[in-house]
Amino acid sequence: MQSTDKDFLTVCGGCNAKIGAGNLAAILKSLPRPKKSDRLLVGYNSDDDAAVYKIDDQTAIIQTLDFFPSMVTDPYLFGKIAATNALSDVFAMGGEVVTCLNIVCYPEDSNMKVLEKILKGGAEKVKEAGGILAGGHSIHDHRAKYGLSVMGKVAPDKILRNDRVKDGDVLILTKPLGVGIVISSYNAGQASENAYQAAIDSMTTLNKYAADIIREYPVDSCTDITGFGLAGHLTEMLHGEYQATLAAENIPIIPEAYECAGNFLTTAGGQRNRDFIDDRIKFTFDDYALQEVLFDPQTSGGLLIAVQPQYADEMMTKLEKLSTHPAVIGQVTKKAPTDKVEIIVD
Repeated sequence: MQSTDKDFLTVCGGCNAKIGAGNLAAILKSLPRPKKSDRLLVGYNSDDDAAVYKIDDQTAIIQTLDFFPSMVTDPYLFGKIAATNALSDVFAMGGEVVTCLNIVCYPEDSNMKVLEKILKGGAEKVKEAGGILAGGHSIHDHRAKYGLSVMGKVAPDKILRNDRVKDGDVLILTKPLGVGIVISSYNAGQASENAYQAAIDSMTTLNKYAADIIREYPVDSCTDITGFGLAGHLTEMLHGEYQATLAAENIPIIPEAYECAGNFLTTAGGQRNRDFIDDRIKFTFDDYALQEVLFDPQTSGGLLIAVQPQYADEMMTKLEKLSTHPAVIGQVTKKAPTDKVEIIVD
């Protein structure tokens, strides 16, 4: 008997399904390094969001892919979320989306109408991003998984890296945190419809609109917040040489996510993130719920932007016109060589 749409998509995925940063780092260290090329501007020898390959002095290709099992029961929403998440890396690196390929894993004996809805949601987001859906690849698997391989383009001198912060940079976050906690709590019957809808709205909003604004300014560094949470992706941005002080009251959070975290409704991915970077973050006050929100894996999270103070106010004036509740959350300073702490939450 064919399954219904609702009970087919078991909730077990999103960026919470990512392999932990600690395990991943150990694996990557053991792999042989590729032949050095002056045209490979960004490769996997860094922790950046995507690969970048230079074609000529005017054009470089951004290449990325992302896919995962669903974190929602609605297949159409799953398609939209997975595509929005996969497209985000191109925007985080300052690029424009060109072409996309579907990545599909789907059970052989399941309702194909469900898969049709997943693909419809994804196709709509590719179109909204300005890209062309050019094909894809599918295999049978015991659980549905979906995402995209995305090619973008950027001028070589306009690439936004995730490890180019400067002393004094202001940190801006363009979406609220807590979607992982909210979705897992909702699926357990512990979060409200309002909180769930806030998480869905965030996960299905393209980072294109924030990226279009920040391209107007000399941004020093940028990344998108996904499976390693704000704390994990910020440590990548600081890359051991800088320290960030975050103003706790300014960090945008889906309100119910904070409440759920305080009731110990957290995620396995959040615990993996805590285990990996707990010794590099210092809280000046006791707030378990806030800690969990900062470690929480974000599916299709916002952009984290580092920009010099003289541009921050004007940029924020434009970003605040978006519906995503952006906020200035902290500042970057040079770290003392003897200091092991990279993030201070004050």
